[in-house]
Amino acid sequence: MNGSNRTIDPSCKDKPPLAIDIILNLDIFGIILYSVLTFMAAVSMLVFIEECIYIYRKVPANKKSVIIWVNGAAPVIGTMSCLGMWIPRATMFTDMTSACYFAIVVFKFLILMLEEVGGDEAFLRRAGRHKLKISTGPCCCCCLCLPHVAITRRSLFLLKLGSLQFALLKIVFTILSIVLWTNGTFDLADLNITGAAIWINPFVGILTIIALWPVAIMFMHLRITLRTLKIIPKYAMYQLVLILSQLQTAIINILAMNGTIACTPPFSAASRGYMMSQQLLILEMFIITLVTRLLYRRQYDPLPEEEHDDNENTKMVAIPKSA
Repeated sequence: MNGSNRTIDPSCKDKPPLAIDIILNLDIFGIILYSVLTFMAAVSMLVFIEECIYIYRKVPANKKSVIIWVNGAAPVIGTMSCLGMWIPRATMFTDMTSACYFAIVVFKFLILMLEEVGGDEAFLRRAGRHKLKISTGPCCCCCLCLPHVAITRRSLFLLKLGSLQFALLKIVFTILSIVLWTNGTFDLADLNITGAAIWINPFVGILTIIALWPVAIMFMHLRITLRTLKIIPKYAMYQLVLILSQLQTAIINILAMNGTIACTPPFSAASRGYMMSQQLLILEMFIITLVTRLLYRRQYDPLPEEEHDDNENTKMVAIPKSA
């Protein structure tokens, strides 16, 4: 008993329920809710498959892969969230799968912007007389004193490497986490200094920030050049997926572990927090899937060559030579 002489339900301290327990305990509202969310996840995946077919048939070969990868972020996360909703004990694995996929999307979105310009060579040819402003988020938005960097093959390689490291290391740390979990060493709820999660998760967070920085630098440089290709709303959708799948989920899980989210049998407080996160993500990713379909399902004509006129602000973001 607690201080108020109320008995704590044993299920509030149990592991997440089995899938069959969820099905047997669903009431009318629960049946409708689970059915609608499952329908949304299925429609998201079907829309993505139809879009893949369109891209495969209509889009130039150099852009097919990156566009499919970027488009798949919302449907994949929505589908994984649906699996986590039905099978709560698999939530850690479904979240890890979504996170690994989005780590690859971060790198692919950088490549997408380059391919929209025409590839590496076309980008270097267009941007040869410009410089990169690196004092941008999420790393250095307050460091206005940072020098502008010349656009060369080396600087372009470093930008790619900055995002690629996250795609590779996120998968490595995910595999390591699963191995440690099987050994009983990794537990997301274990925040003790001796636990593996308290060391792995902050390090992955640092890698995430480092990976987002090159994408932000490239976007700030090309946002005017690619404005006719709707790069700003595309970047907004990419950022929205990041915030909802990473930040929103982290906030809900922290609230659940702190007891802010109440236990509701058969779900413990932590399990209920995970469940709320999965259900919100299904709805949000469904909406984002429909929006991204409107943005990416179009004819992909080559970008016109940049004209050497006096109004450079209508083309590529330029930095004065005195900078």
